[in-house]
Amino acid sequence: MNSRQRRGVILLLLSVLCAFGAFVGVLSVISDVNSKVGPEVTAYRITSDVAPYTELQPSQFEKITMPKRWLSPSAVTDLSVVEGKIAVTQLRKGSLLQADMIVKRPALENGEQEIAIMIDASTGVAGKITPGDLVNIFATFDDEGQDRGRVAESRIIVPNAKVIDVGRLTALEPKGDDRNAAATQAVPITFALNTQDAQRVAFAESFAVHVRLALIAKGSPTTLRPGEGTYTLDEDTNK
Repeated sequence: MNSRQRRGVILLLLSVLCAFGAFVGVLSVISDVNSKVGPEVTAYRITSDVAPYTELQPSQFEKITMPKRWLSPSAVTDLSVVEGKIAVTQLRKGSLLQADMIVKRPALENGEQEIAIMIDASTGVAGKITPGDLVNIFATFDDEGQDRGRVAESRIIVPNAKVIDVGRLTALEPKGDDRNAAATQAVPITFALNTQDAQRVAFAESFAVHVRLALIAKGSPTTLRPGEGTYTLDEDTNK
């Protein structure tokens, strides 16, 4: 082998070594990228704003893929979990769906039925009562017919009423011919009640001056003592 052939062999070996080094470098870069990005997983993005307490539908979300390491532990990766669920807060378009954004819609138990009434938002209901809460339902009656012994009173018509749905804030037109009265805002609240309590609520909505809700603290249902179910002003003035 002459000197020219030896130089050719050496250059060939150097070329092979350079190619091998470049290949190893590419593998190293790919490995580094994979270690930083990792495998991709499925996630779901909200396609339009969703109001709080609204029942969720699969059509409100779009499927996307993203690196697993960039996904929060609470991100929803299986859209079947939204079945029978409602939003607990305002869901914004473009946000990733998280498990803590949704809760199961409270279900009816045996012997219960749904009944919905409009509650004036000015009583403090708006944004404070959510599905699953317990409330006391108050009704106030005027003293019309006082000559027959009737006095104005406040009455707890249903204690510990279970809320199963909260609707959207709705503007109500003034009642009757009083066009000078300002329109009020109300929220439809749906309760799970037995037949007798449902009748009480229906009666109060029709004949009470006002129907109000009082939110009960978690884990402390109301226990009424004798005489606590009703209140009249005479009870204080006669003391």
